[in-house]
Parts: sequence; C-alpha cells; structure tokens
Amino acid sequence: MQTFEEILTEGGHTNSLGRAKEVFDIVKAQPDQMHNLFQCIYSDDAWVRMRAIDTFEKLVRENPTLARPFTKLLVTDLTNSSQPSVQWHLAQLFTEIELSQAQRTQAVAWLRERIQTTGVDWIVAVNVMKALLFFRRSRQIEDSDLRQLFNIQTKHTSKSVRKKADQFLLVLPSSLPAES
Repeated sequence: MQTFEEILTEGGHTNSLGRAKEVFDIVKAQPDQMHNLFQCIYSDDAWVRMRAIDTFEKLVRENPTLARPFTKLLVTDLTNSSQPSVQWHLAQLFTEIELSQAQRTQAVAWLRERIQTTGVDWIVAVNVMKALLFFRRSRQIEDSDLRQLFNIQTKHTSKSVRKKADQFLLVLPSSLPAES
C-alpha cells in the first residue's frame, strides 16, 4: 500500500490536487489516519504540502473535531511556513477550529502580519481578510485595525484583492463621527 505522501506526489499537473481526493476519502472513512495526512504537510515536496493542507482543511471543514490533536501545531508551528498554499489554508482553518483565547490571539497576530504589506500572495490576502472579519465578530480585532489593514490591500497588485478589500471596507462602520 502506498503512503499518503506517495499518493499526494502523483496525479495531474504539479499545480493540481492530483490524487488528493483519494486521501480525503481514506481519511474520511478512517479518521485515525488524520495523523498520517498531517505529517505530509511537512513534506520536502511543496506540491505534497499543498495537497496535504488542502485535504486537511476540507476534512476539518466537514468535521472540525478532527483538528483537535493538531490545533497547537497549526498555531505554533505551521504559522512559520512561508508557502502561500499553507498560509491561505491556515487562515481558513483558524475560522473552522476551536481555539483557546491564547491561540485566537496568536492566530489574529499571525493573520495581521500577513497583510501589513501588499507583498503578500493574492489568495493569502483574500483568505486572511475573510478570517480577520470572522475574528472581528468575537472582538479579537478592532474595526480601526481592520480598516488600516484593508486599506493597505486596496493598493495590492492584484485587482481581485483590491476589489475584496474595497468590499470588506464597506462592511466596517465609518470612522467618521455622525453629523448632528
């Protein structure tokens, strides 16, 4: 039997999900295999890492409890990854999993760092902005901070990021005092 890493190495173009659906189906049927999938996120192969984190996020979206054994590593270890596909999936995962107050604080700080400049990957920027809006609901981040960060992204080189930043800014209350 092939390992998950071997399966995730194969199939399709390198920028496709290849055979990730096979791994998804195996882990969905055998949740005790989640650990083997998670280890693939540390692969030396960037495409395996991308396919593994994508599969992990999809499984967690369906069943957030699957992430519990990995929550600490998501917040403290995977946040060190410079790979955009890992970063944008982390942004998604942070809105799907149960985090302690300390972990929410760490996650929000990490998210903020991602979009303090326009030099961020466009998919990372969009997913980070969505995640920060999620954390806004629990008052983990202030509207004024979001406004500042989203304004930075209105100058991103990607038209889709600029458009999303403009849309997200509309969600925030105006910073101007109401006229009497």
